[in-house]
Amino acid sequence: MNREKEIIEVTVDDFLENKLRVDRYIAEVLRLCSRSQIQHRNIEVTINGSPARLSKSVYPGDHIMVAFTEPEAPMFAPEPMELDIIYEDSMILVLNKPSGVVVHPAAGNHSGTLIQGILHHCREVIDAFPAETPRPGVVHRLDKDTSGVIIAAKSPEVQSFLSGQFKKRTVSKKYYALVKGRIANGRGTIKTKIARDRRHRKKFSATEAHGKNAETLYKVLKRMETYTLVALKPKTGRTHQLRVHMAHIGHPIFGDAKYGRKDRRFPAAQLMLHSYSLTICTQENEPPRTFRAPLPSHFRKLLHQLLSK
Repeated sequence: MNREKEIIEVTVDDFLENKLRVDRYIAEVLRLCSRSQIQHRNIEVTINGSPARLSKSVYPGDHIMVAFTEPEAPMFAPEPMELDIIYEDSMILVLNKPSGVVVHPAAGNHSGTLIQGILHHCREVIDAFPAETPRPGVVHRLDKDTSGVIIAAKSPEVQSFLSGQFKKRTVSKKYYALVKGRIANGRGTIKTKIARDRRHRKKFSATEAHGKNAETLYKVLKRMETYTLVALKPKTGRTHQLRVHMAHIGHPIFGDAKYGRKDRRFPAAQLMLHSYSLTICTQENEPPRTFRAPLPSHFRKLLHQLLSK
């Protein structure tokens, strides 16, 4: 099955003092993959608009475009898993995803994922989706360390109907987050573009010049000495959007080692980001429904500790 290639465009930063082979630049600077994996990713490179071999050197100021394919999704089987079910009927399954659980198999996470637990719980999903479907039932995703409401479909038709609402941005999502520092304004809107970080491919960054438009609304719920509890409403659905946006305004989410720093008082703290509610139409010609998930115990416990001081 032919897969579309992803494209990354970057300009070599001035910090590169000497020339560097483009395959090393891809592996060591962009961190797209290791040099040994490059041949399996069907990578094509252009430098300053001209096709180039992977052995060609790049220099500061060079414009590089890298086209590549992600590795095929690994095959996986149903696995027993304790699911926190918020709602279920013949068409959908709404869950309260715990922190630390990956939604679907990918590189480095081939088992123990939420979708494998769903397939074990809903055996009919296996028969409803074609065998080659890489992520049967998945409508949207939450980061591994984000907890809360997530909805899955039991058939391709329902999956398409629900996914279409996410694409059209008619779904309403509300998150609770504990962030570092005291946010001055009671509410606000964060509007930026979001793109892959040029130096760390597994991270994203807020930019003004390139990337995809991203918008997040925030409202302060409670200010503490050096922390703020906020409600977040993403108007778009970019990868890591809430984490990137809160870090962008100088208030990274508590426990976010990727976009912030470990807290000195609570160095082992989990990511304090919870998908509290999801409002979506589950059937055509019917009004939207709202599903909610209570704050997880680790979130409540930390809040209690901070508020009791």
